[in-house]
Amino acid sequence: MVRYGEWIEVREDGHVAELVLDRPQAMNAVSTRLAADLAEACAALAADTGVRAVVLTSSNDRAFCVGADLKERNRFTDAELGRQRPYARAAYTGVLQLPMPTIAAVHGFALGGGFELALSCDLIVADTTAVVGLPEVSVGVIPGGGGTQLLPRRVGAARAAELIFTARRVEAEEAHRIGLVDQLVAGGAARAEALELAGRIAAHSPVGLRAAKRALRTGWGMALAAGLEVEDAAWRTVAFSGDRAEGVAAFNEKRAPRWPGE
Repeated sequence: MVRYGEWIEVREDGHVAELVLDRPQAMNAVSTRLAADLAEACAALAADTGVRAVVLTSSNDRAFCVGADLKERNRFTDAELGRQRPYARAAYTGVLQLPMPTIAAVHGFALGGGFELALSCDLIVADTTAVVGLPEVSVGVIPGGGGTQLLPRRVGAARAAELIFTARRVEAEEAHRIGLVDQLVAGGAARAEALELAGRIAAHSPVGLRAAKRALRTGWGMALAAGLEVEDAAWRTVAFSGDRAEGVAAFNEKRAPRWPGE
């Protein structure tokens, strides 16, 4: 276990890392300090070639993350808010740019920046207590952690517009039905399910996982021909790797692969 500041913890179990939001007294509200520590933790995870999957979780019983720390922001001058912006952006892009598959385990409230942290992950596992939404226009701002770009990629432009313009909260069953979350599990089971899913992912080639994620993310929004070129470039980074040789050998020898990770 490694702590980054007071409110971020990373736990590793085999090739799975659990990235824990641990500011329970504030429902993981994203303050300047939490944002900086989250960005630092993400940078360390990105550089750790032994980690094949990451699960983003919360230590709070009632919330995944309630978004920006509005009590802190209420004290800011305009200049202070401007100086805080790079820290917030670094936190959200840190999660978004993790090179390995990343899963959010959502229970309770995931609102505003909290939901944007989940949207920055590749997959979202939510339990039946989850309530998600992007309510920023109700307090005079807009989603600033990627929400206006990530949400339409999940649910389409019109659905995203309705959710952002109305600022409404969406409960778990509707969130699953309209694609805001990918899996819906019983109350209290999101973390365990996400970790189990991460374990299944982490059994596979680390080189292959990172290349597949790179192809998926880079190809978003591209024309098909351009996207296929992105895929081909990613394929080439795997095709001549030690992982590819080991995977083929293990298949033919009918044994579990021993991935070299290169």
